Amino acid sequence: MSTPSYEQAGELKIGQVGIANLRIKDLDIPQLRAEMRERVERAPKMFEHAAIILDFGSLSRCPSVEVATELLGALRDCGVLPIALAVGTSEIEALSRALKLPLLARFRAQYESTARSEPLADMATSSGEKSPMTSPPSTSSGDSSGLLHAAPLRSGQQVYAQSRDLIVNAMVGNGAEAIADGSIHVYGALRGRALAGARGDARARIFCREFNAELVAIAGQYRVMETVPPELQGKPVQIWLENDKLQFAVMN
Repeated sequence: MSTPSYEQAGELKIGQVGIANLRIKDLDIPQLRAEMRERVERAPKMFEHAAIILDFGSLSRCPSVEVATELLGALRDCGVLPIALAVGTSEIEALSRALKLPLLARFRAQYESTARSEPLADMATSSGEKSPMTSPPSTSSGDSSGLLHAAPLRSGQQVYAQSRDLIVNAMVGNGAEAIADGSIHVYGALRGRALAGARGDARARIFCREFNAELVAIAGQYRVMETVPPELQGKPVQIWLENDKLQFAVMN
């Protein structure tokens, strides 16, 4: 019997997404609440209503349904939206079913293969912070030819250069994302987000002609605009990773 032809009411696509991965190292709910509230207050454009994956893999025991429910409520009170648990043990799988939350992989999570980065850790350093966009392990940035994107990246758009550099021959607008496993070159204004070394390559760099980024990250280390020195704004800037901290320099 043939299937009737009709217009779909919803089109489902699977693609690149950016979701924050909160690695729970100490199940101290008041402290976790205070830390998340500080992040949201310091960078509301980045974290307010942000989707969060909870990762209990570093704990010696899986939390109970009651404790996990309390944690979910505390995080929601801070303004973030826990949407899933990170894949792990059979106990975590059972917990996800009890909480009616899906299980998701640690998207672009790299902290298991390197000790230098832990997503959403304290935002206390002056030179660099850890990225909410997590990364999977990798050994190489691959293709040296690079991916050329000639059109402007506008709000809600994302381009990802897998295993190579990304060259944007236009602006990256507010709310847009430029992501590359290698370096990122923006020959225009960088106003959105640029995430280089997305698979953990600490050698990656970010170059832009006009720096006004909402967020920049290299190999998991990140800075948001609110924590970047104001004298860099509007300047041609190069960004690199040194001693696990982001470094900035105005290019002549």
